Amino acid sequence: MTPPASPATSRILYIDDDAALCRLVQRALGRMGHEVVTAHGGEQGVALARQGGFAAICLDHYMPGADGLETLAELRALPDPAPVIFVTGADETRVAVAALRAGAEDFVVKTPGESFLLLLHRAMEGAVGRASMRRQQAEDAAAVREARDRAEELAASRALLLQEVNHRVANSLQIIASLTRLQEGAVADPAARAALAAVRHRIAAVAQVHRRLYTSADVRSVALTDYLGGLLAEIGRSVETARIDFTGAPLEVPPDRAVSLGVILSELVTNALKYAYPDMPEGGPIRVTLAQEGDAGVLRVEDDGVGGAGAEQVSGTGLGGRIVHAMAGTIGGLVEFAGGPGSRVTVRFGLV
Repeated sequence: MTPPASPATSRILYIDDDAALCRLVQRALGRMGHEVVTAHGGEQGVALARQGGFAAICLDHYMPGADGLETLAELRALPDPAPVIFVTGADETRVAVAALRAGAEDFVVKTPGESFLLLLHRAMEGAVGRASMRRQQAEDAAAVREARDRAEELAASRALLLQEVNHRVANSLQIIASLTRLQEGAVADPAARAALAAVRHRIAAVAQVHRRLYTSADVRSVALTDYLGGLLAEIGRSVETARIDFTGAPLEVPPDRAVSLGVILSELVTNALKYAYPDMPEGGPIRVTLAQEGDAGVLRVEDDGVGGAGAEQVSGTGLGGRIVHAMAGTIGGLVEFAGGPGSRVTVRFGLV
């Protein structure tokens, strides 16, 4: 296979103590389009190589002072060293192998005649081409790393921005919920107070999601059990007679899906608190279960009340029922109602 050609007028360093051979190589490679700088020993060669600007270095082994292997070690220690073609005698295979192991790009056997010059030229072109490809690969890899670092930095900035947005939204919603609570206290009509409480619970369902997102390292998902548990605790604090038991499987869903489920749960629990135990001022038990069945999640709200009381609120005729069905529709959910004794509402939904 023909090695890739080096650019015209490549600058080559030839290190050899044989002055006549240095001149021969300089003329021959010059006719092939290369500028050849010669050095007559390892020390001089390393000094020239340190100045840089060479596409390749041809290095003879037998020289006074430092031999080729010692000089090769010094050349390889330079910053961004040029590829080295090692020049050996015909019976010096062991030396050639040692040079390759020490970092030489290639080796050429020094023989009389034009064949040595041609082989040297071809080895040099191959070494320059391979070095160029390695540099290009290194540049490409650096560009990929830089792009990846930029992407990671952008993602981190975006996550931080989203956390800040969620923080501000949660605070704003909390202010609205507090104003709604104040309005509840100023209204004498029980129906109006109940309506305002329902609105406050709906606001809390959305605020809880944003509160959890700005404290989470991952803004792409919400731990549903923690979120719904926190929402139920908030509802329980606002209704002193609430007796809510919650059992949840460790499920995670996207934030928009969590908001819909939070609003659904708020409506179902509020409905049970209002209608399940009309003859029990102290209220009765309400059980909430979150589970996974196959690829779907299941949210279930049960009570041991009068059974069917307030069923119209979840069957679609009341505002709460319309909200439940609308939120379920946004997540592809299915709402099922079963009554007597007590009542049970089940919402089945996809997890993604």
